[in-house]
Amino acid sequence: MTRRGTLLFSLGKHPEFPTHDLASAGWEVHVTTNLPDAWSAIRKHDLHTGMILLDDPHRTTLGNIEDIVLQGRSMEWIALLTEKCLQSPVLSSFVAENCFDYHTLPLDVGRLAVVLGHAAGKAQLKYRVADDRIPHYDDELVGSSPAMQDIRRKMRKMEGVDAPILISGESGTGKELIAHLIHQHSARGKAPFVAVNCGALPAHLIQTELFGHEKGAFTGAIQRKIGRIEAAAGGTIFLDEIADLPFELQTNLLRFLQEKTIERVGSHQSITIDARVIAASNIDLERAVTEGHFREDLYYRLNVLNLKIPPLRERTGDIELLAMAFLEKFSGRRKHSSRRFSQQALRCMNLHSWPGNVRELINRVQRAVIMSDGPFITPADLGLERRAATRNLLTLEKARDKAEKETIQYSLLCHRNNISETARQLRVSRATLYRLMSKYQISV
Repeated sequence: MTRRGTLLFSLGKHPEFPTHDLASAGWEVHVTTNLPDAWSAIRKHDLHTGMILLDDPHRTTLGNIEDIVLQGRSMEWIALLTEKCLQSPVLSSFVAENCFDYHTLPLDVGRLAVVLGHAAGKAQLKYRVADDRIPHYDDELVGSSPAMQDIRRKMRKMEGVDAPILISGESGTGKELIAHLIHQHSARGKAPFVAVNCGALPAHLIQTELFGHEKGAFTGAIQRKIGRIEAAAGGTIFLDEIADLPFELQTNLLRFLQEKTIERVGSHQSITIDARVIAASNIDLERAVTEGHFREDLYYRLNVLNLKIPPLRERTGDIELLAMAFLEKFSGRRKHSSRRFSQQALRCMNLHSWPGNVRELINRVQRAVIMSDGPFITPADLGLERRAATRNLLTLEKARDKAEKETIQYSLLCHRNNISETARQLRVSRATLYRLMSKYQISV
C-alpha cells in the first residue's frame, strides 16, 4: 500500500498519538512540535493535509496555530481537540473558519482515517483549480528563494484588485518588470501599460509629459499633446522613481488619484481617466515624507498595496538560476548554446555583492557571452577576476557565528519575537538566548 503523508502539529510537546494505527490505514504521520520543523516537513514531503492538536485551551498559543495554517494555506486542516477546547469561543471560531473538519479526543482512528482521505481529496481539487486560475511567473520572474516566492504570492493577490501599488527596492532589482507582470495578469492586461521615469524627464517637461497640453498652451506648443496618464486610459500608468517628481506636481498627481481626473496644460476642462497607478522608488519614501520632500497625503494614496523587492545579494540561491537563464538567452542569440559557466565563475558570482542587482548581472553575463572564447565562461569574462584572486572565504568560527545568528533571527521571526518560545525551540535557556542576542546585536 502506498502511504500518503500528513502532518501532526502539537505545539511544544510530543503527543501520544497512534501513528502505527494510521500507518496501517495508509498514512505516514510527520509529528512536529514547532513552526520551523512543521514548515520544513510540509515542503520536504509535499503535504496536503495536516492535523492540529488542541488539548488545553489555556496553553494553546493561537498566533502560532494561525502561522502554521497560513504557511500551509493550500492544505486542508483537521483539528483534534478536547471538549474543553471546543467550548472555548476563540478556538471553536478558529476551527470553524480554518479547518476542513474537527475530531474530538479520544481518537477514533478509523473515522479519522476516513476524514483524512476526504480532506486529501479536497486539497488536491483545490490545488488543481488554483493551478488553473493562478498565472505562473516562472518564465518571466526567475528565482526560487523564499523572498521571491513571497513576492509571487503578493503579486497574485494584487492582480485581482485595482488599488494603487507602491514598489520599493534598490536600483536594478526589477521593479518595472514586476509592475508589468502585475498589469499583464490583471483585468487590464490587454490595455496599455505606460511607463514613465520621473527622474529622467527635465523638470520643465514633466507636467506636459504626464498631463499633456493644448495647442498654443506655451511657445512651441503647435498642436495638442496627449499626456502619459491619458495614454494609459483603461490600463496602467507606471511611475518609476516617483520620489523625483517635483513637489508642486505631486498635488496634480494626488488629484488624479483622488478624483480620476486630469487637466491638460492650457485647459480648464477636466478629463476623466480610468487608469491604475503603480509607482516605484529606490529611496525610503517614508523618510522623504518626514524630511518634507514628499507629500504625506500622496504617499498614503500610493501606498495602498506595497511590494518590497529584495536586492539580489539577499535572494539565496537565485544568482545561479538567473545567471543560467541569461546565459541561455544571450547564447541563443549568438548560437553558442553549449557554453557554460566554470565552477570558479559560479563561486565568484555567489561571492559578489551585486550592488547593481539583476541589471548588473544581465550586463556581466551578456558581455561574457560576447567576449569569451572557450566553452566555459570564466571569472575574467564576467569581470570578476579580482574577486577570484582576493576571494575571502569564511573561517570556521565566522561560519558558525553566521549560522548561529541566522538561526536565532529565523526562530524569533517564527515565534513572533517571543523569547520563551524561541529559547524552548532552540533548546537553550532564556539567559543564554539573551546573551547570544546581545553578541550578535539582535533586537526585538
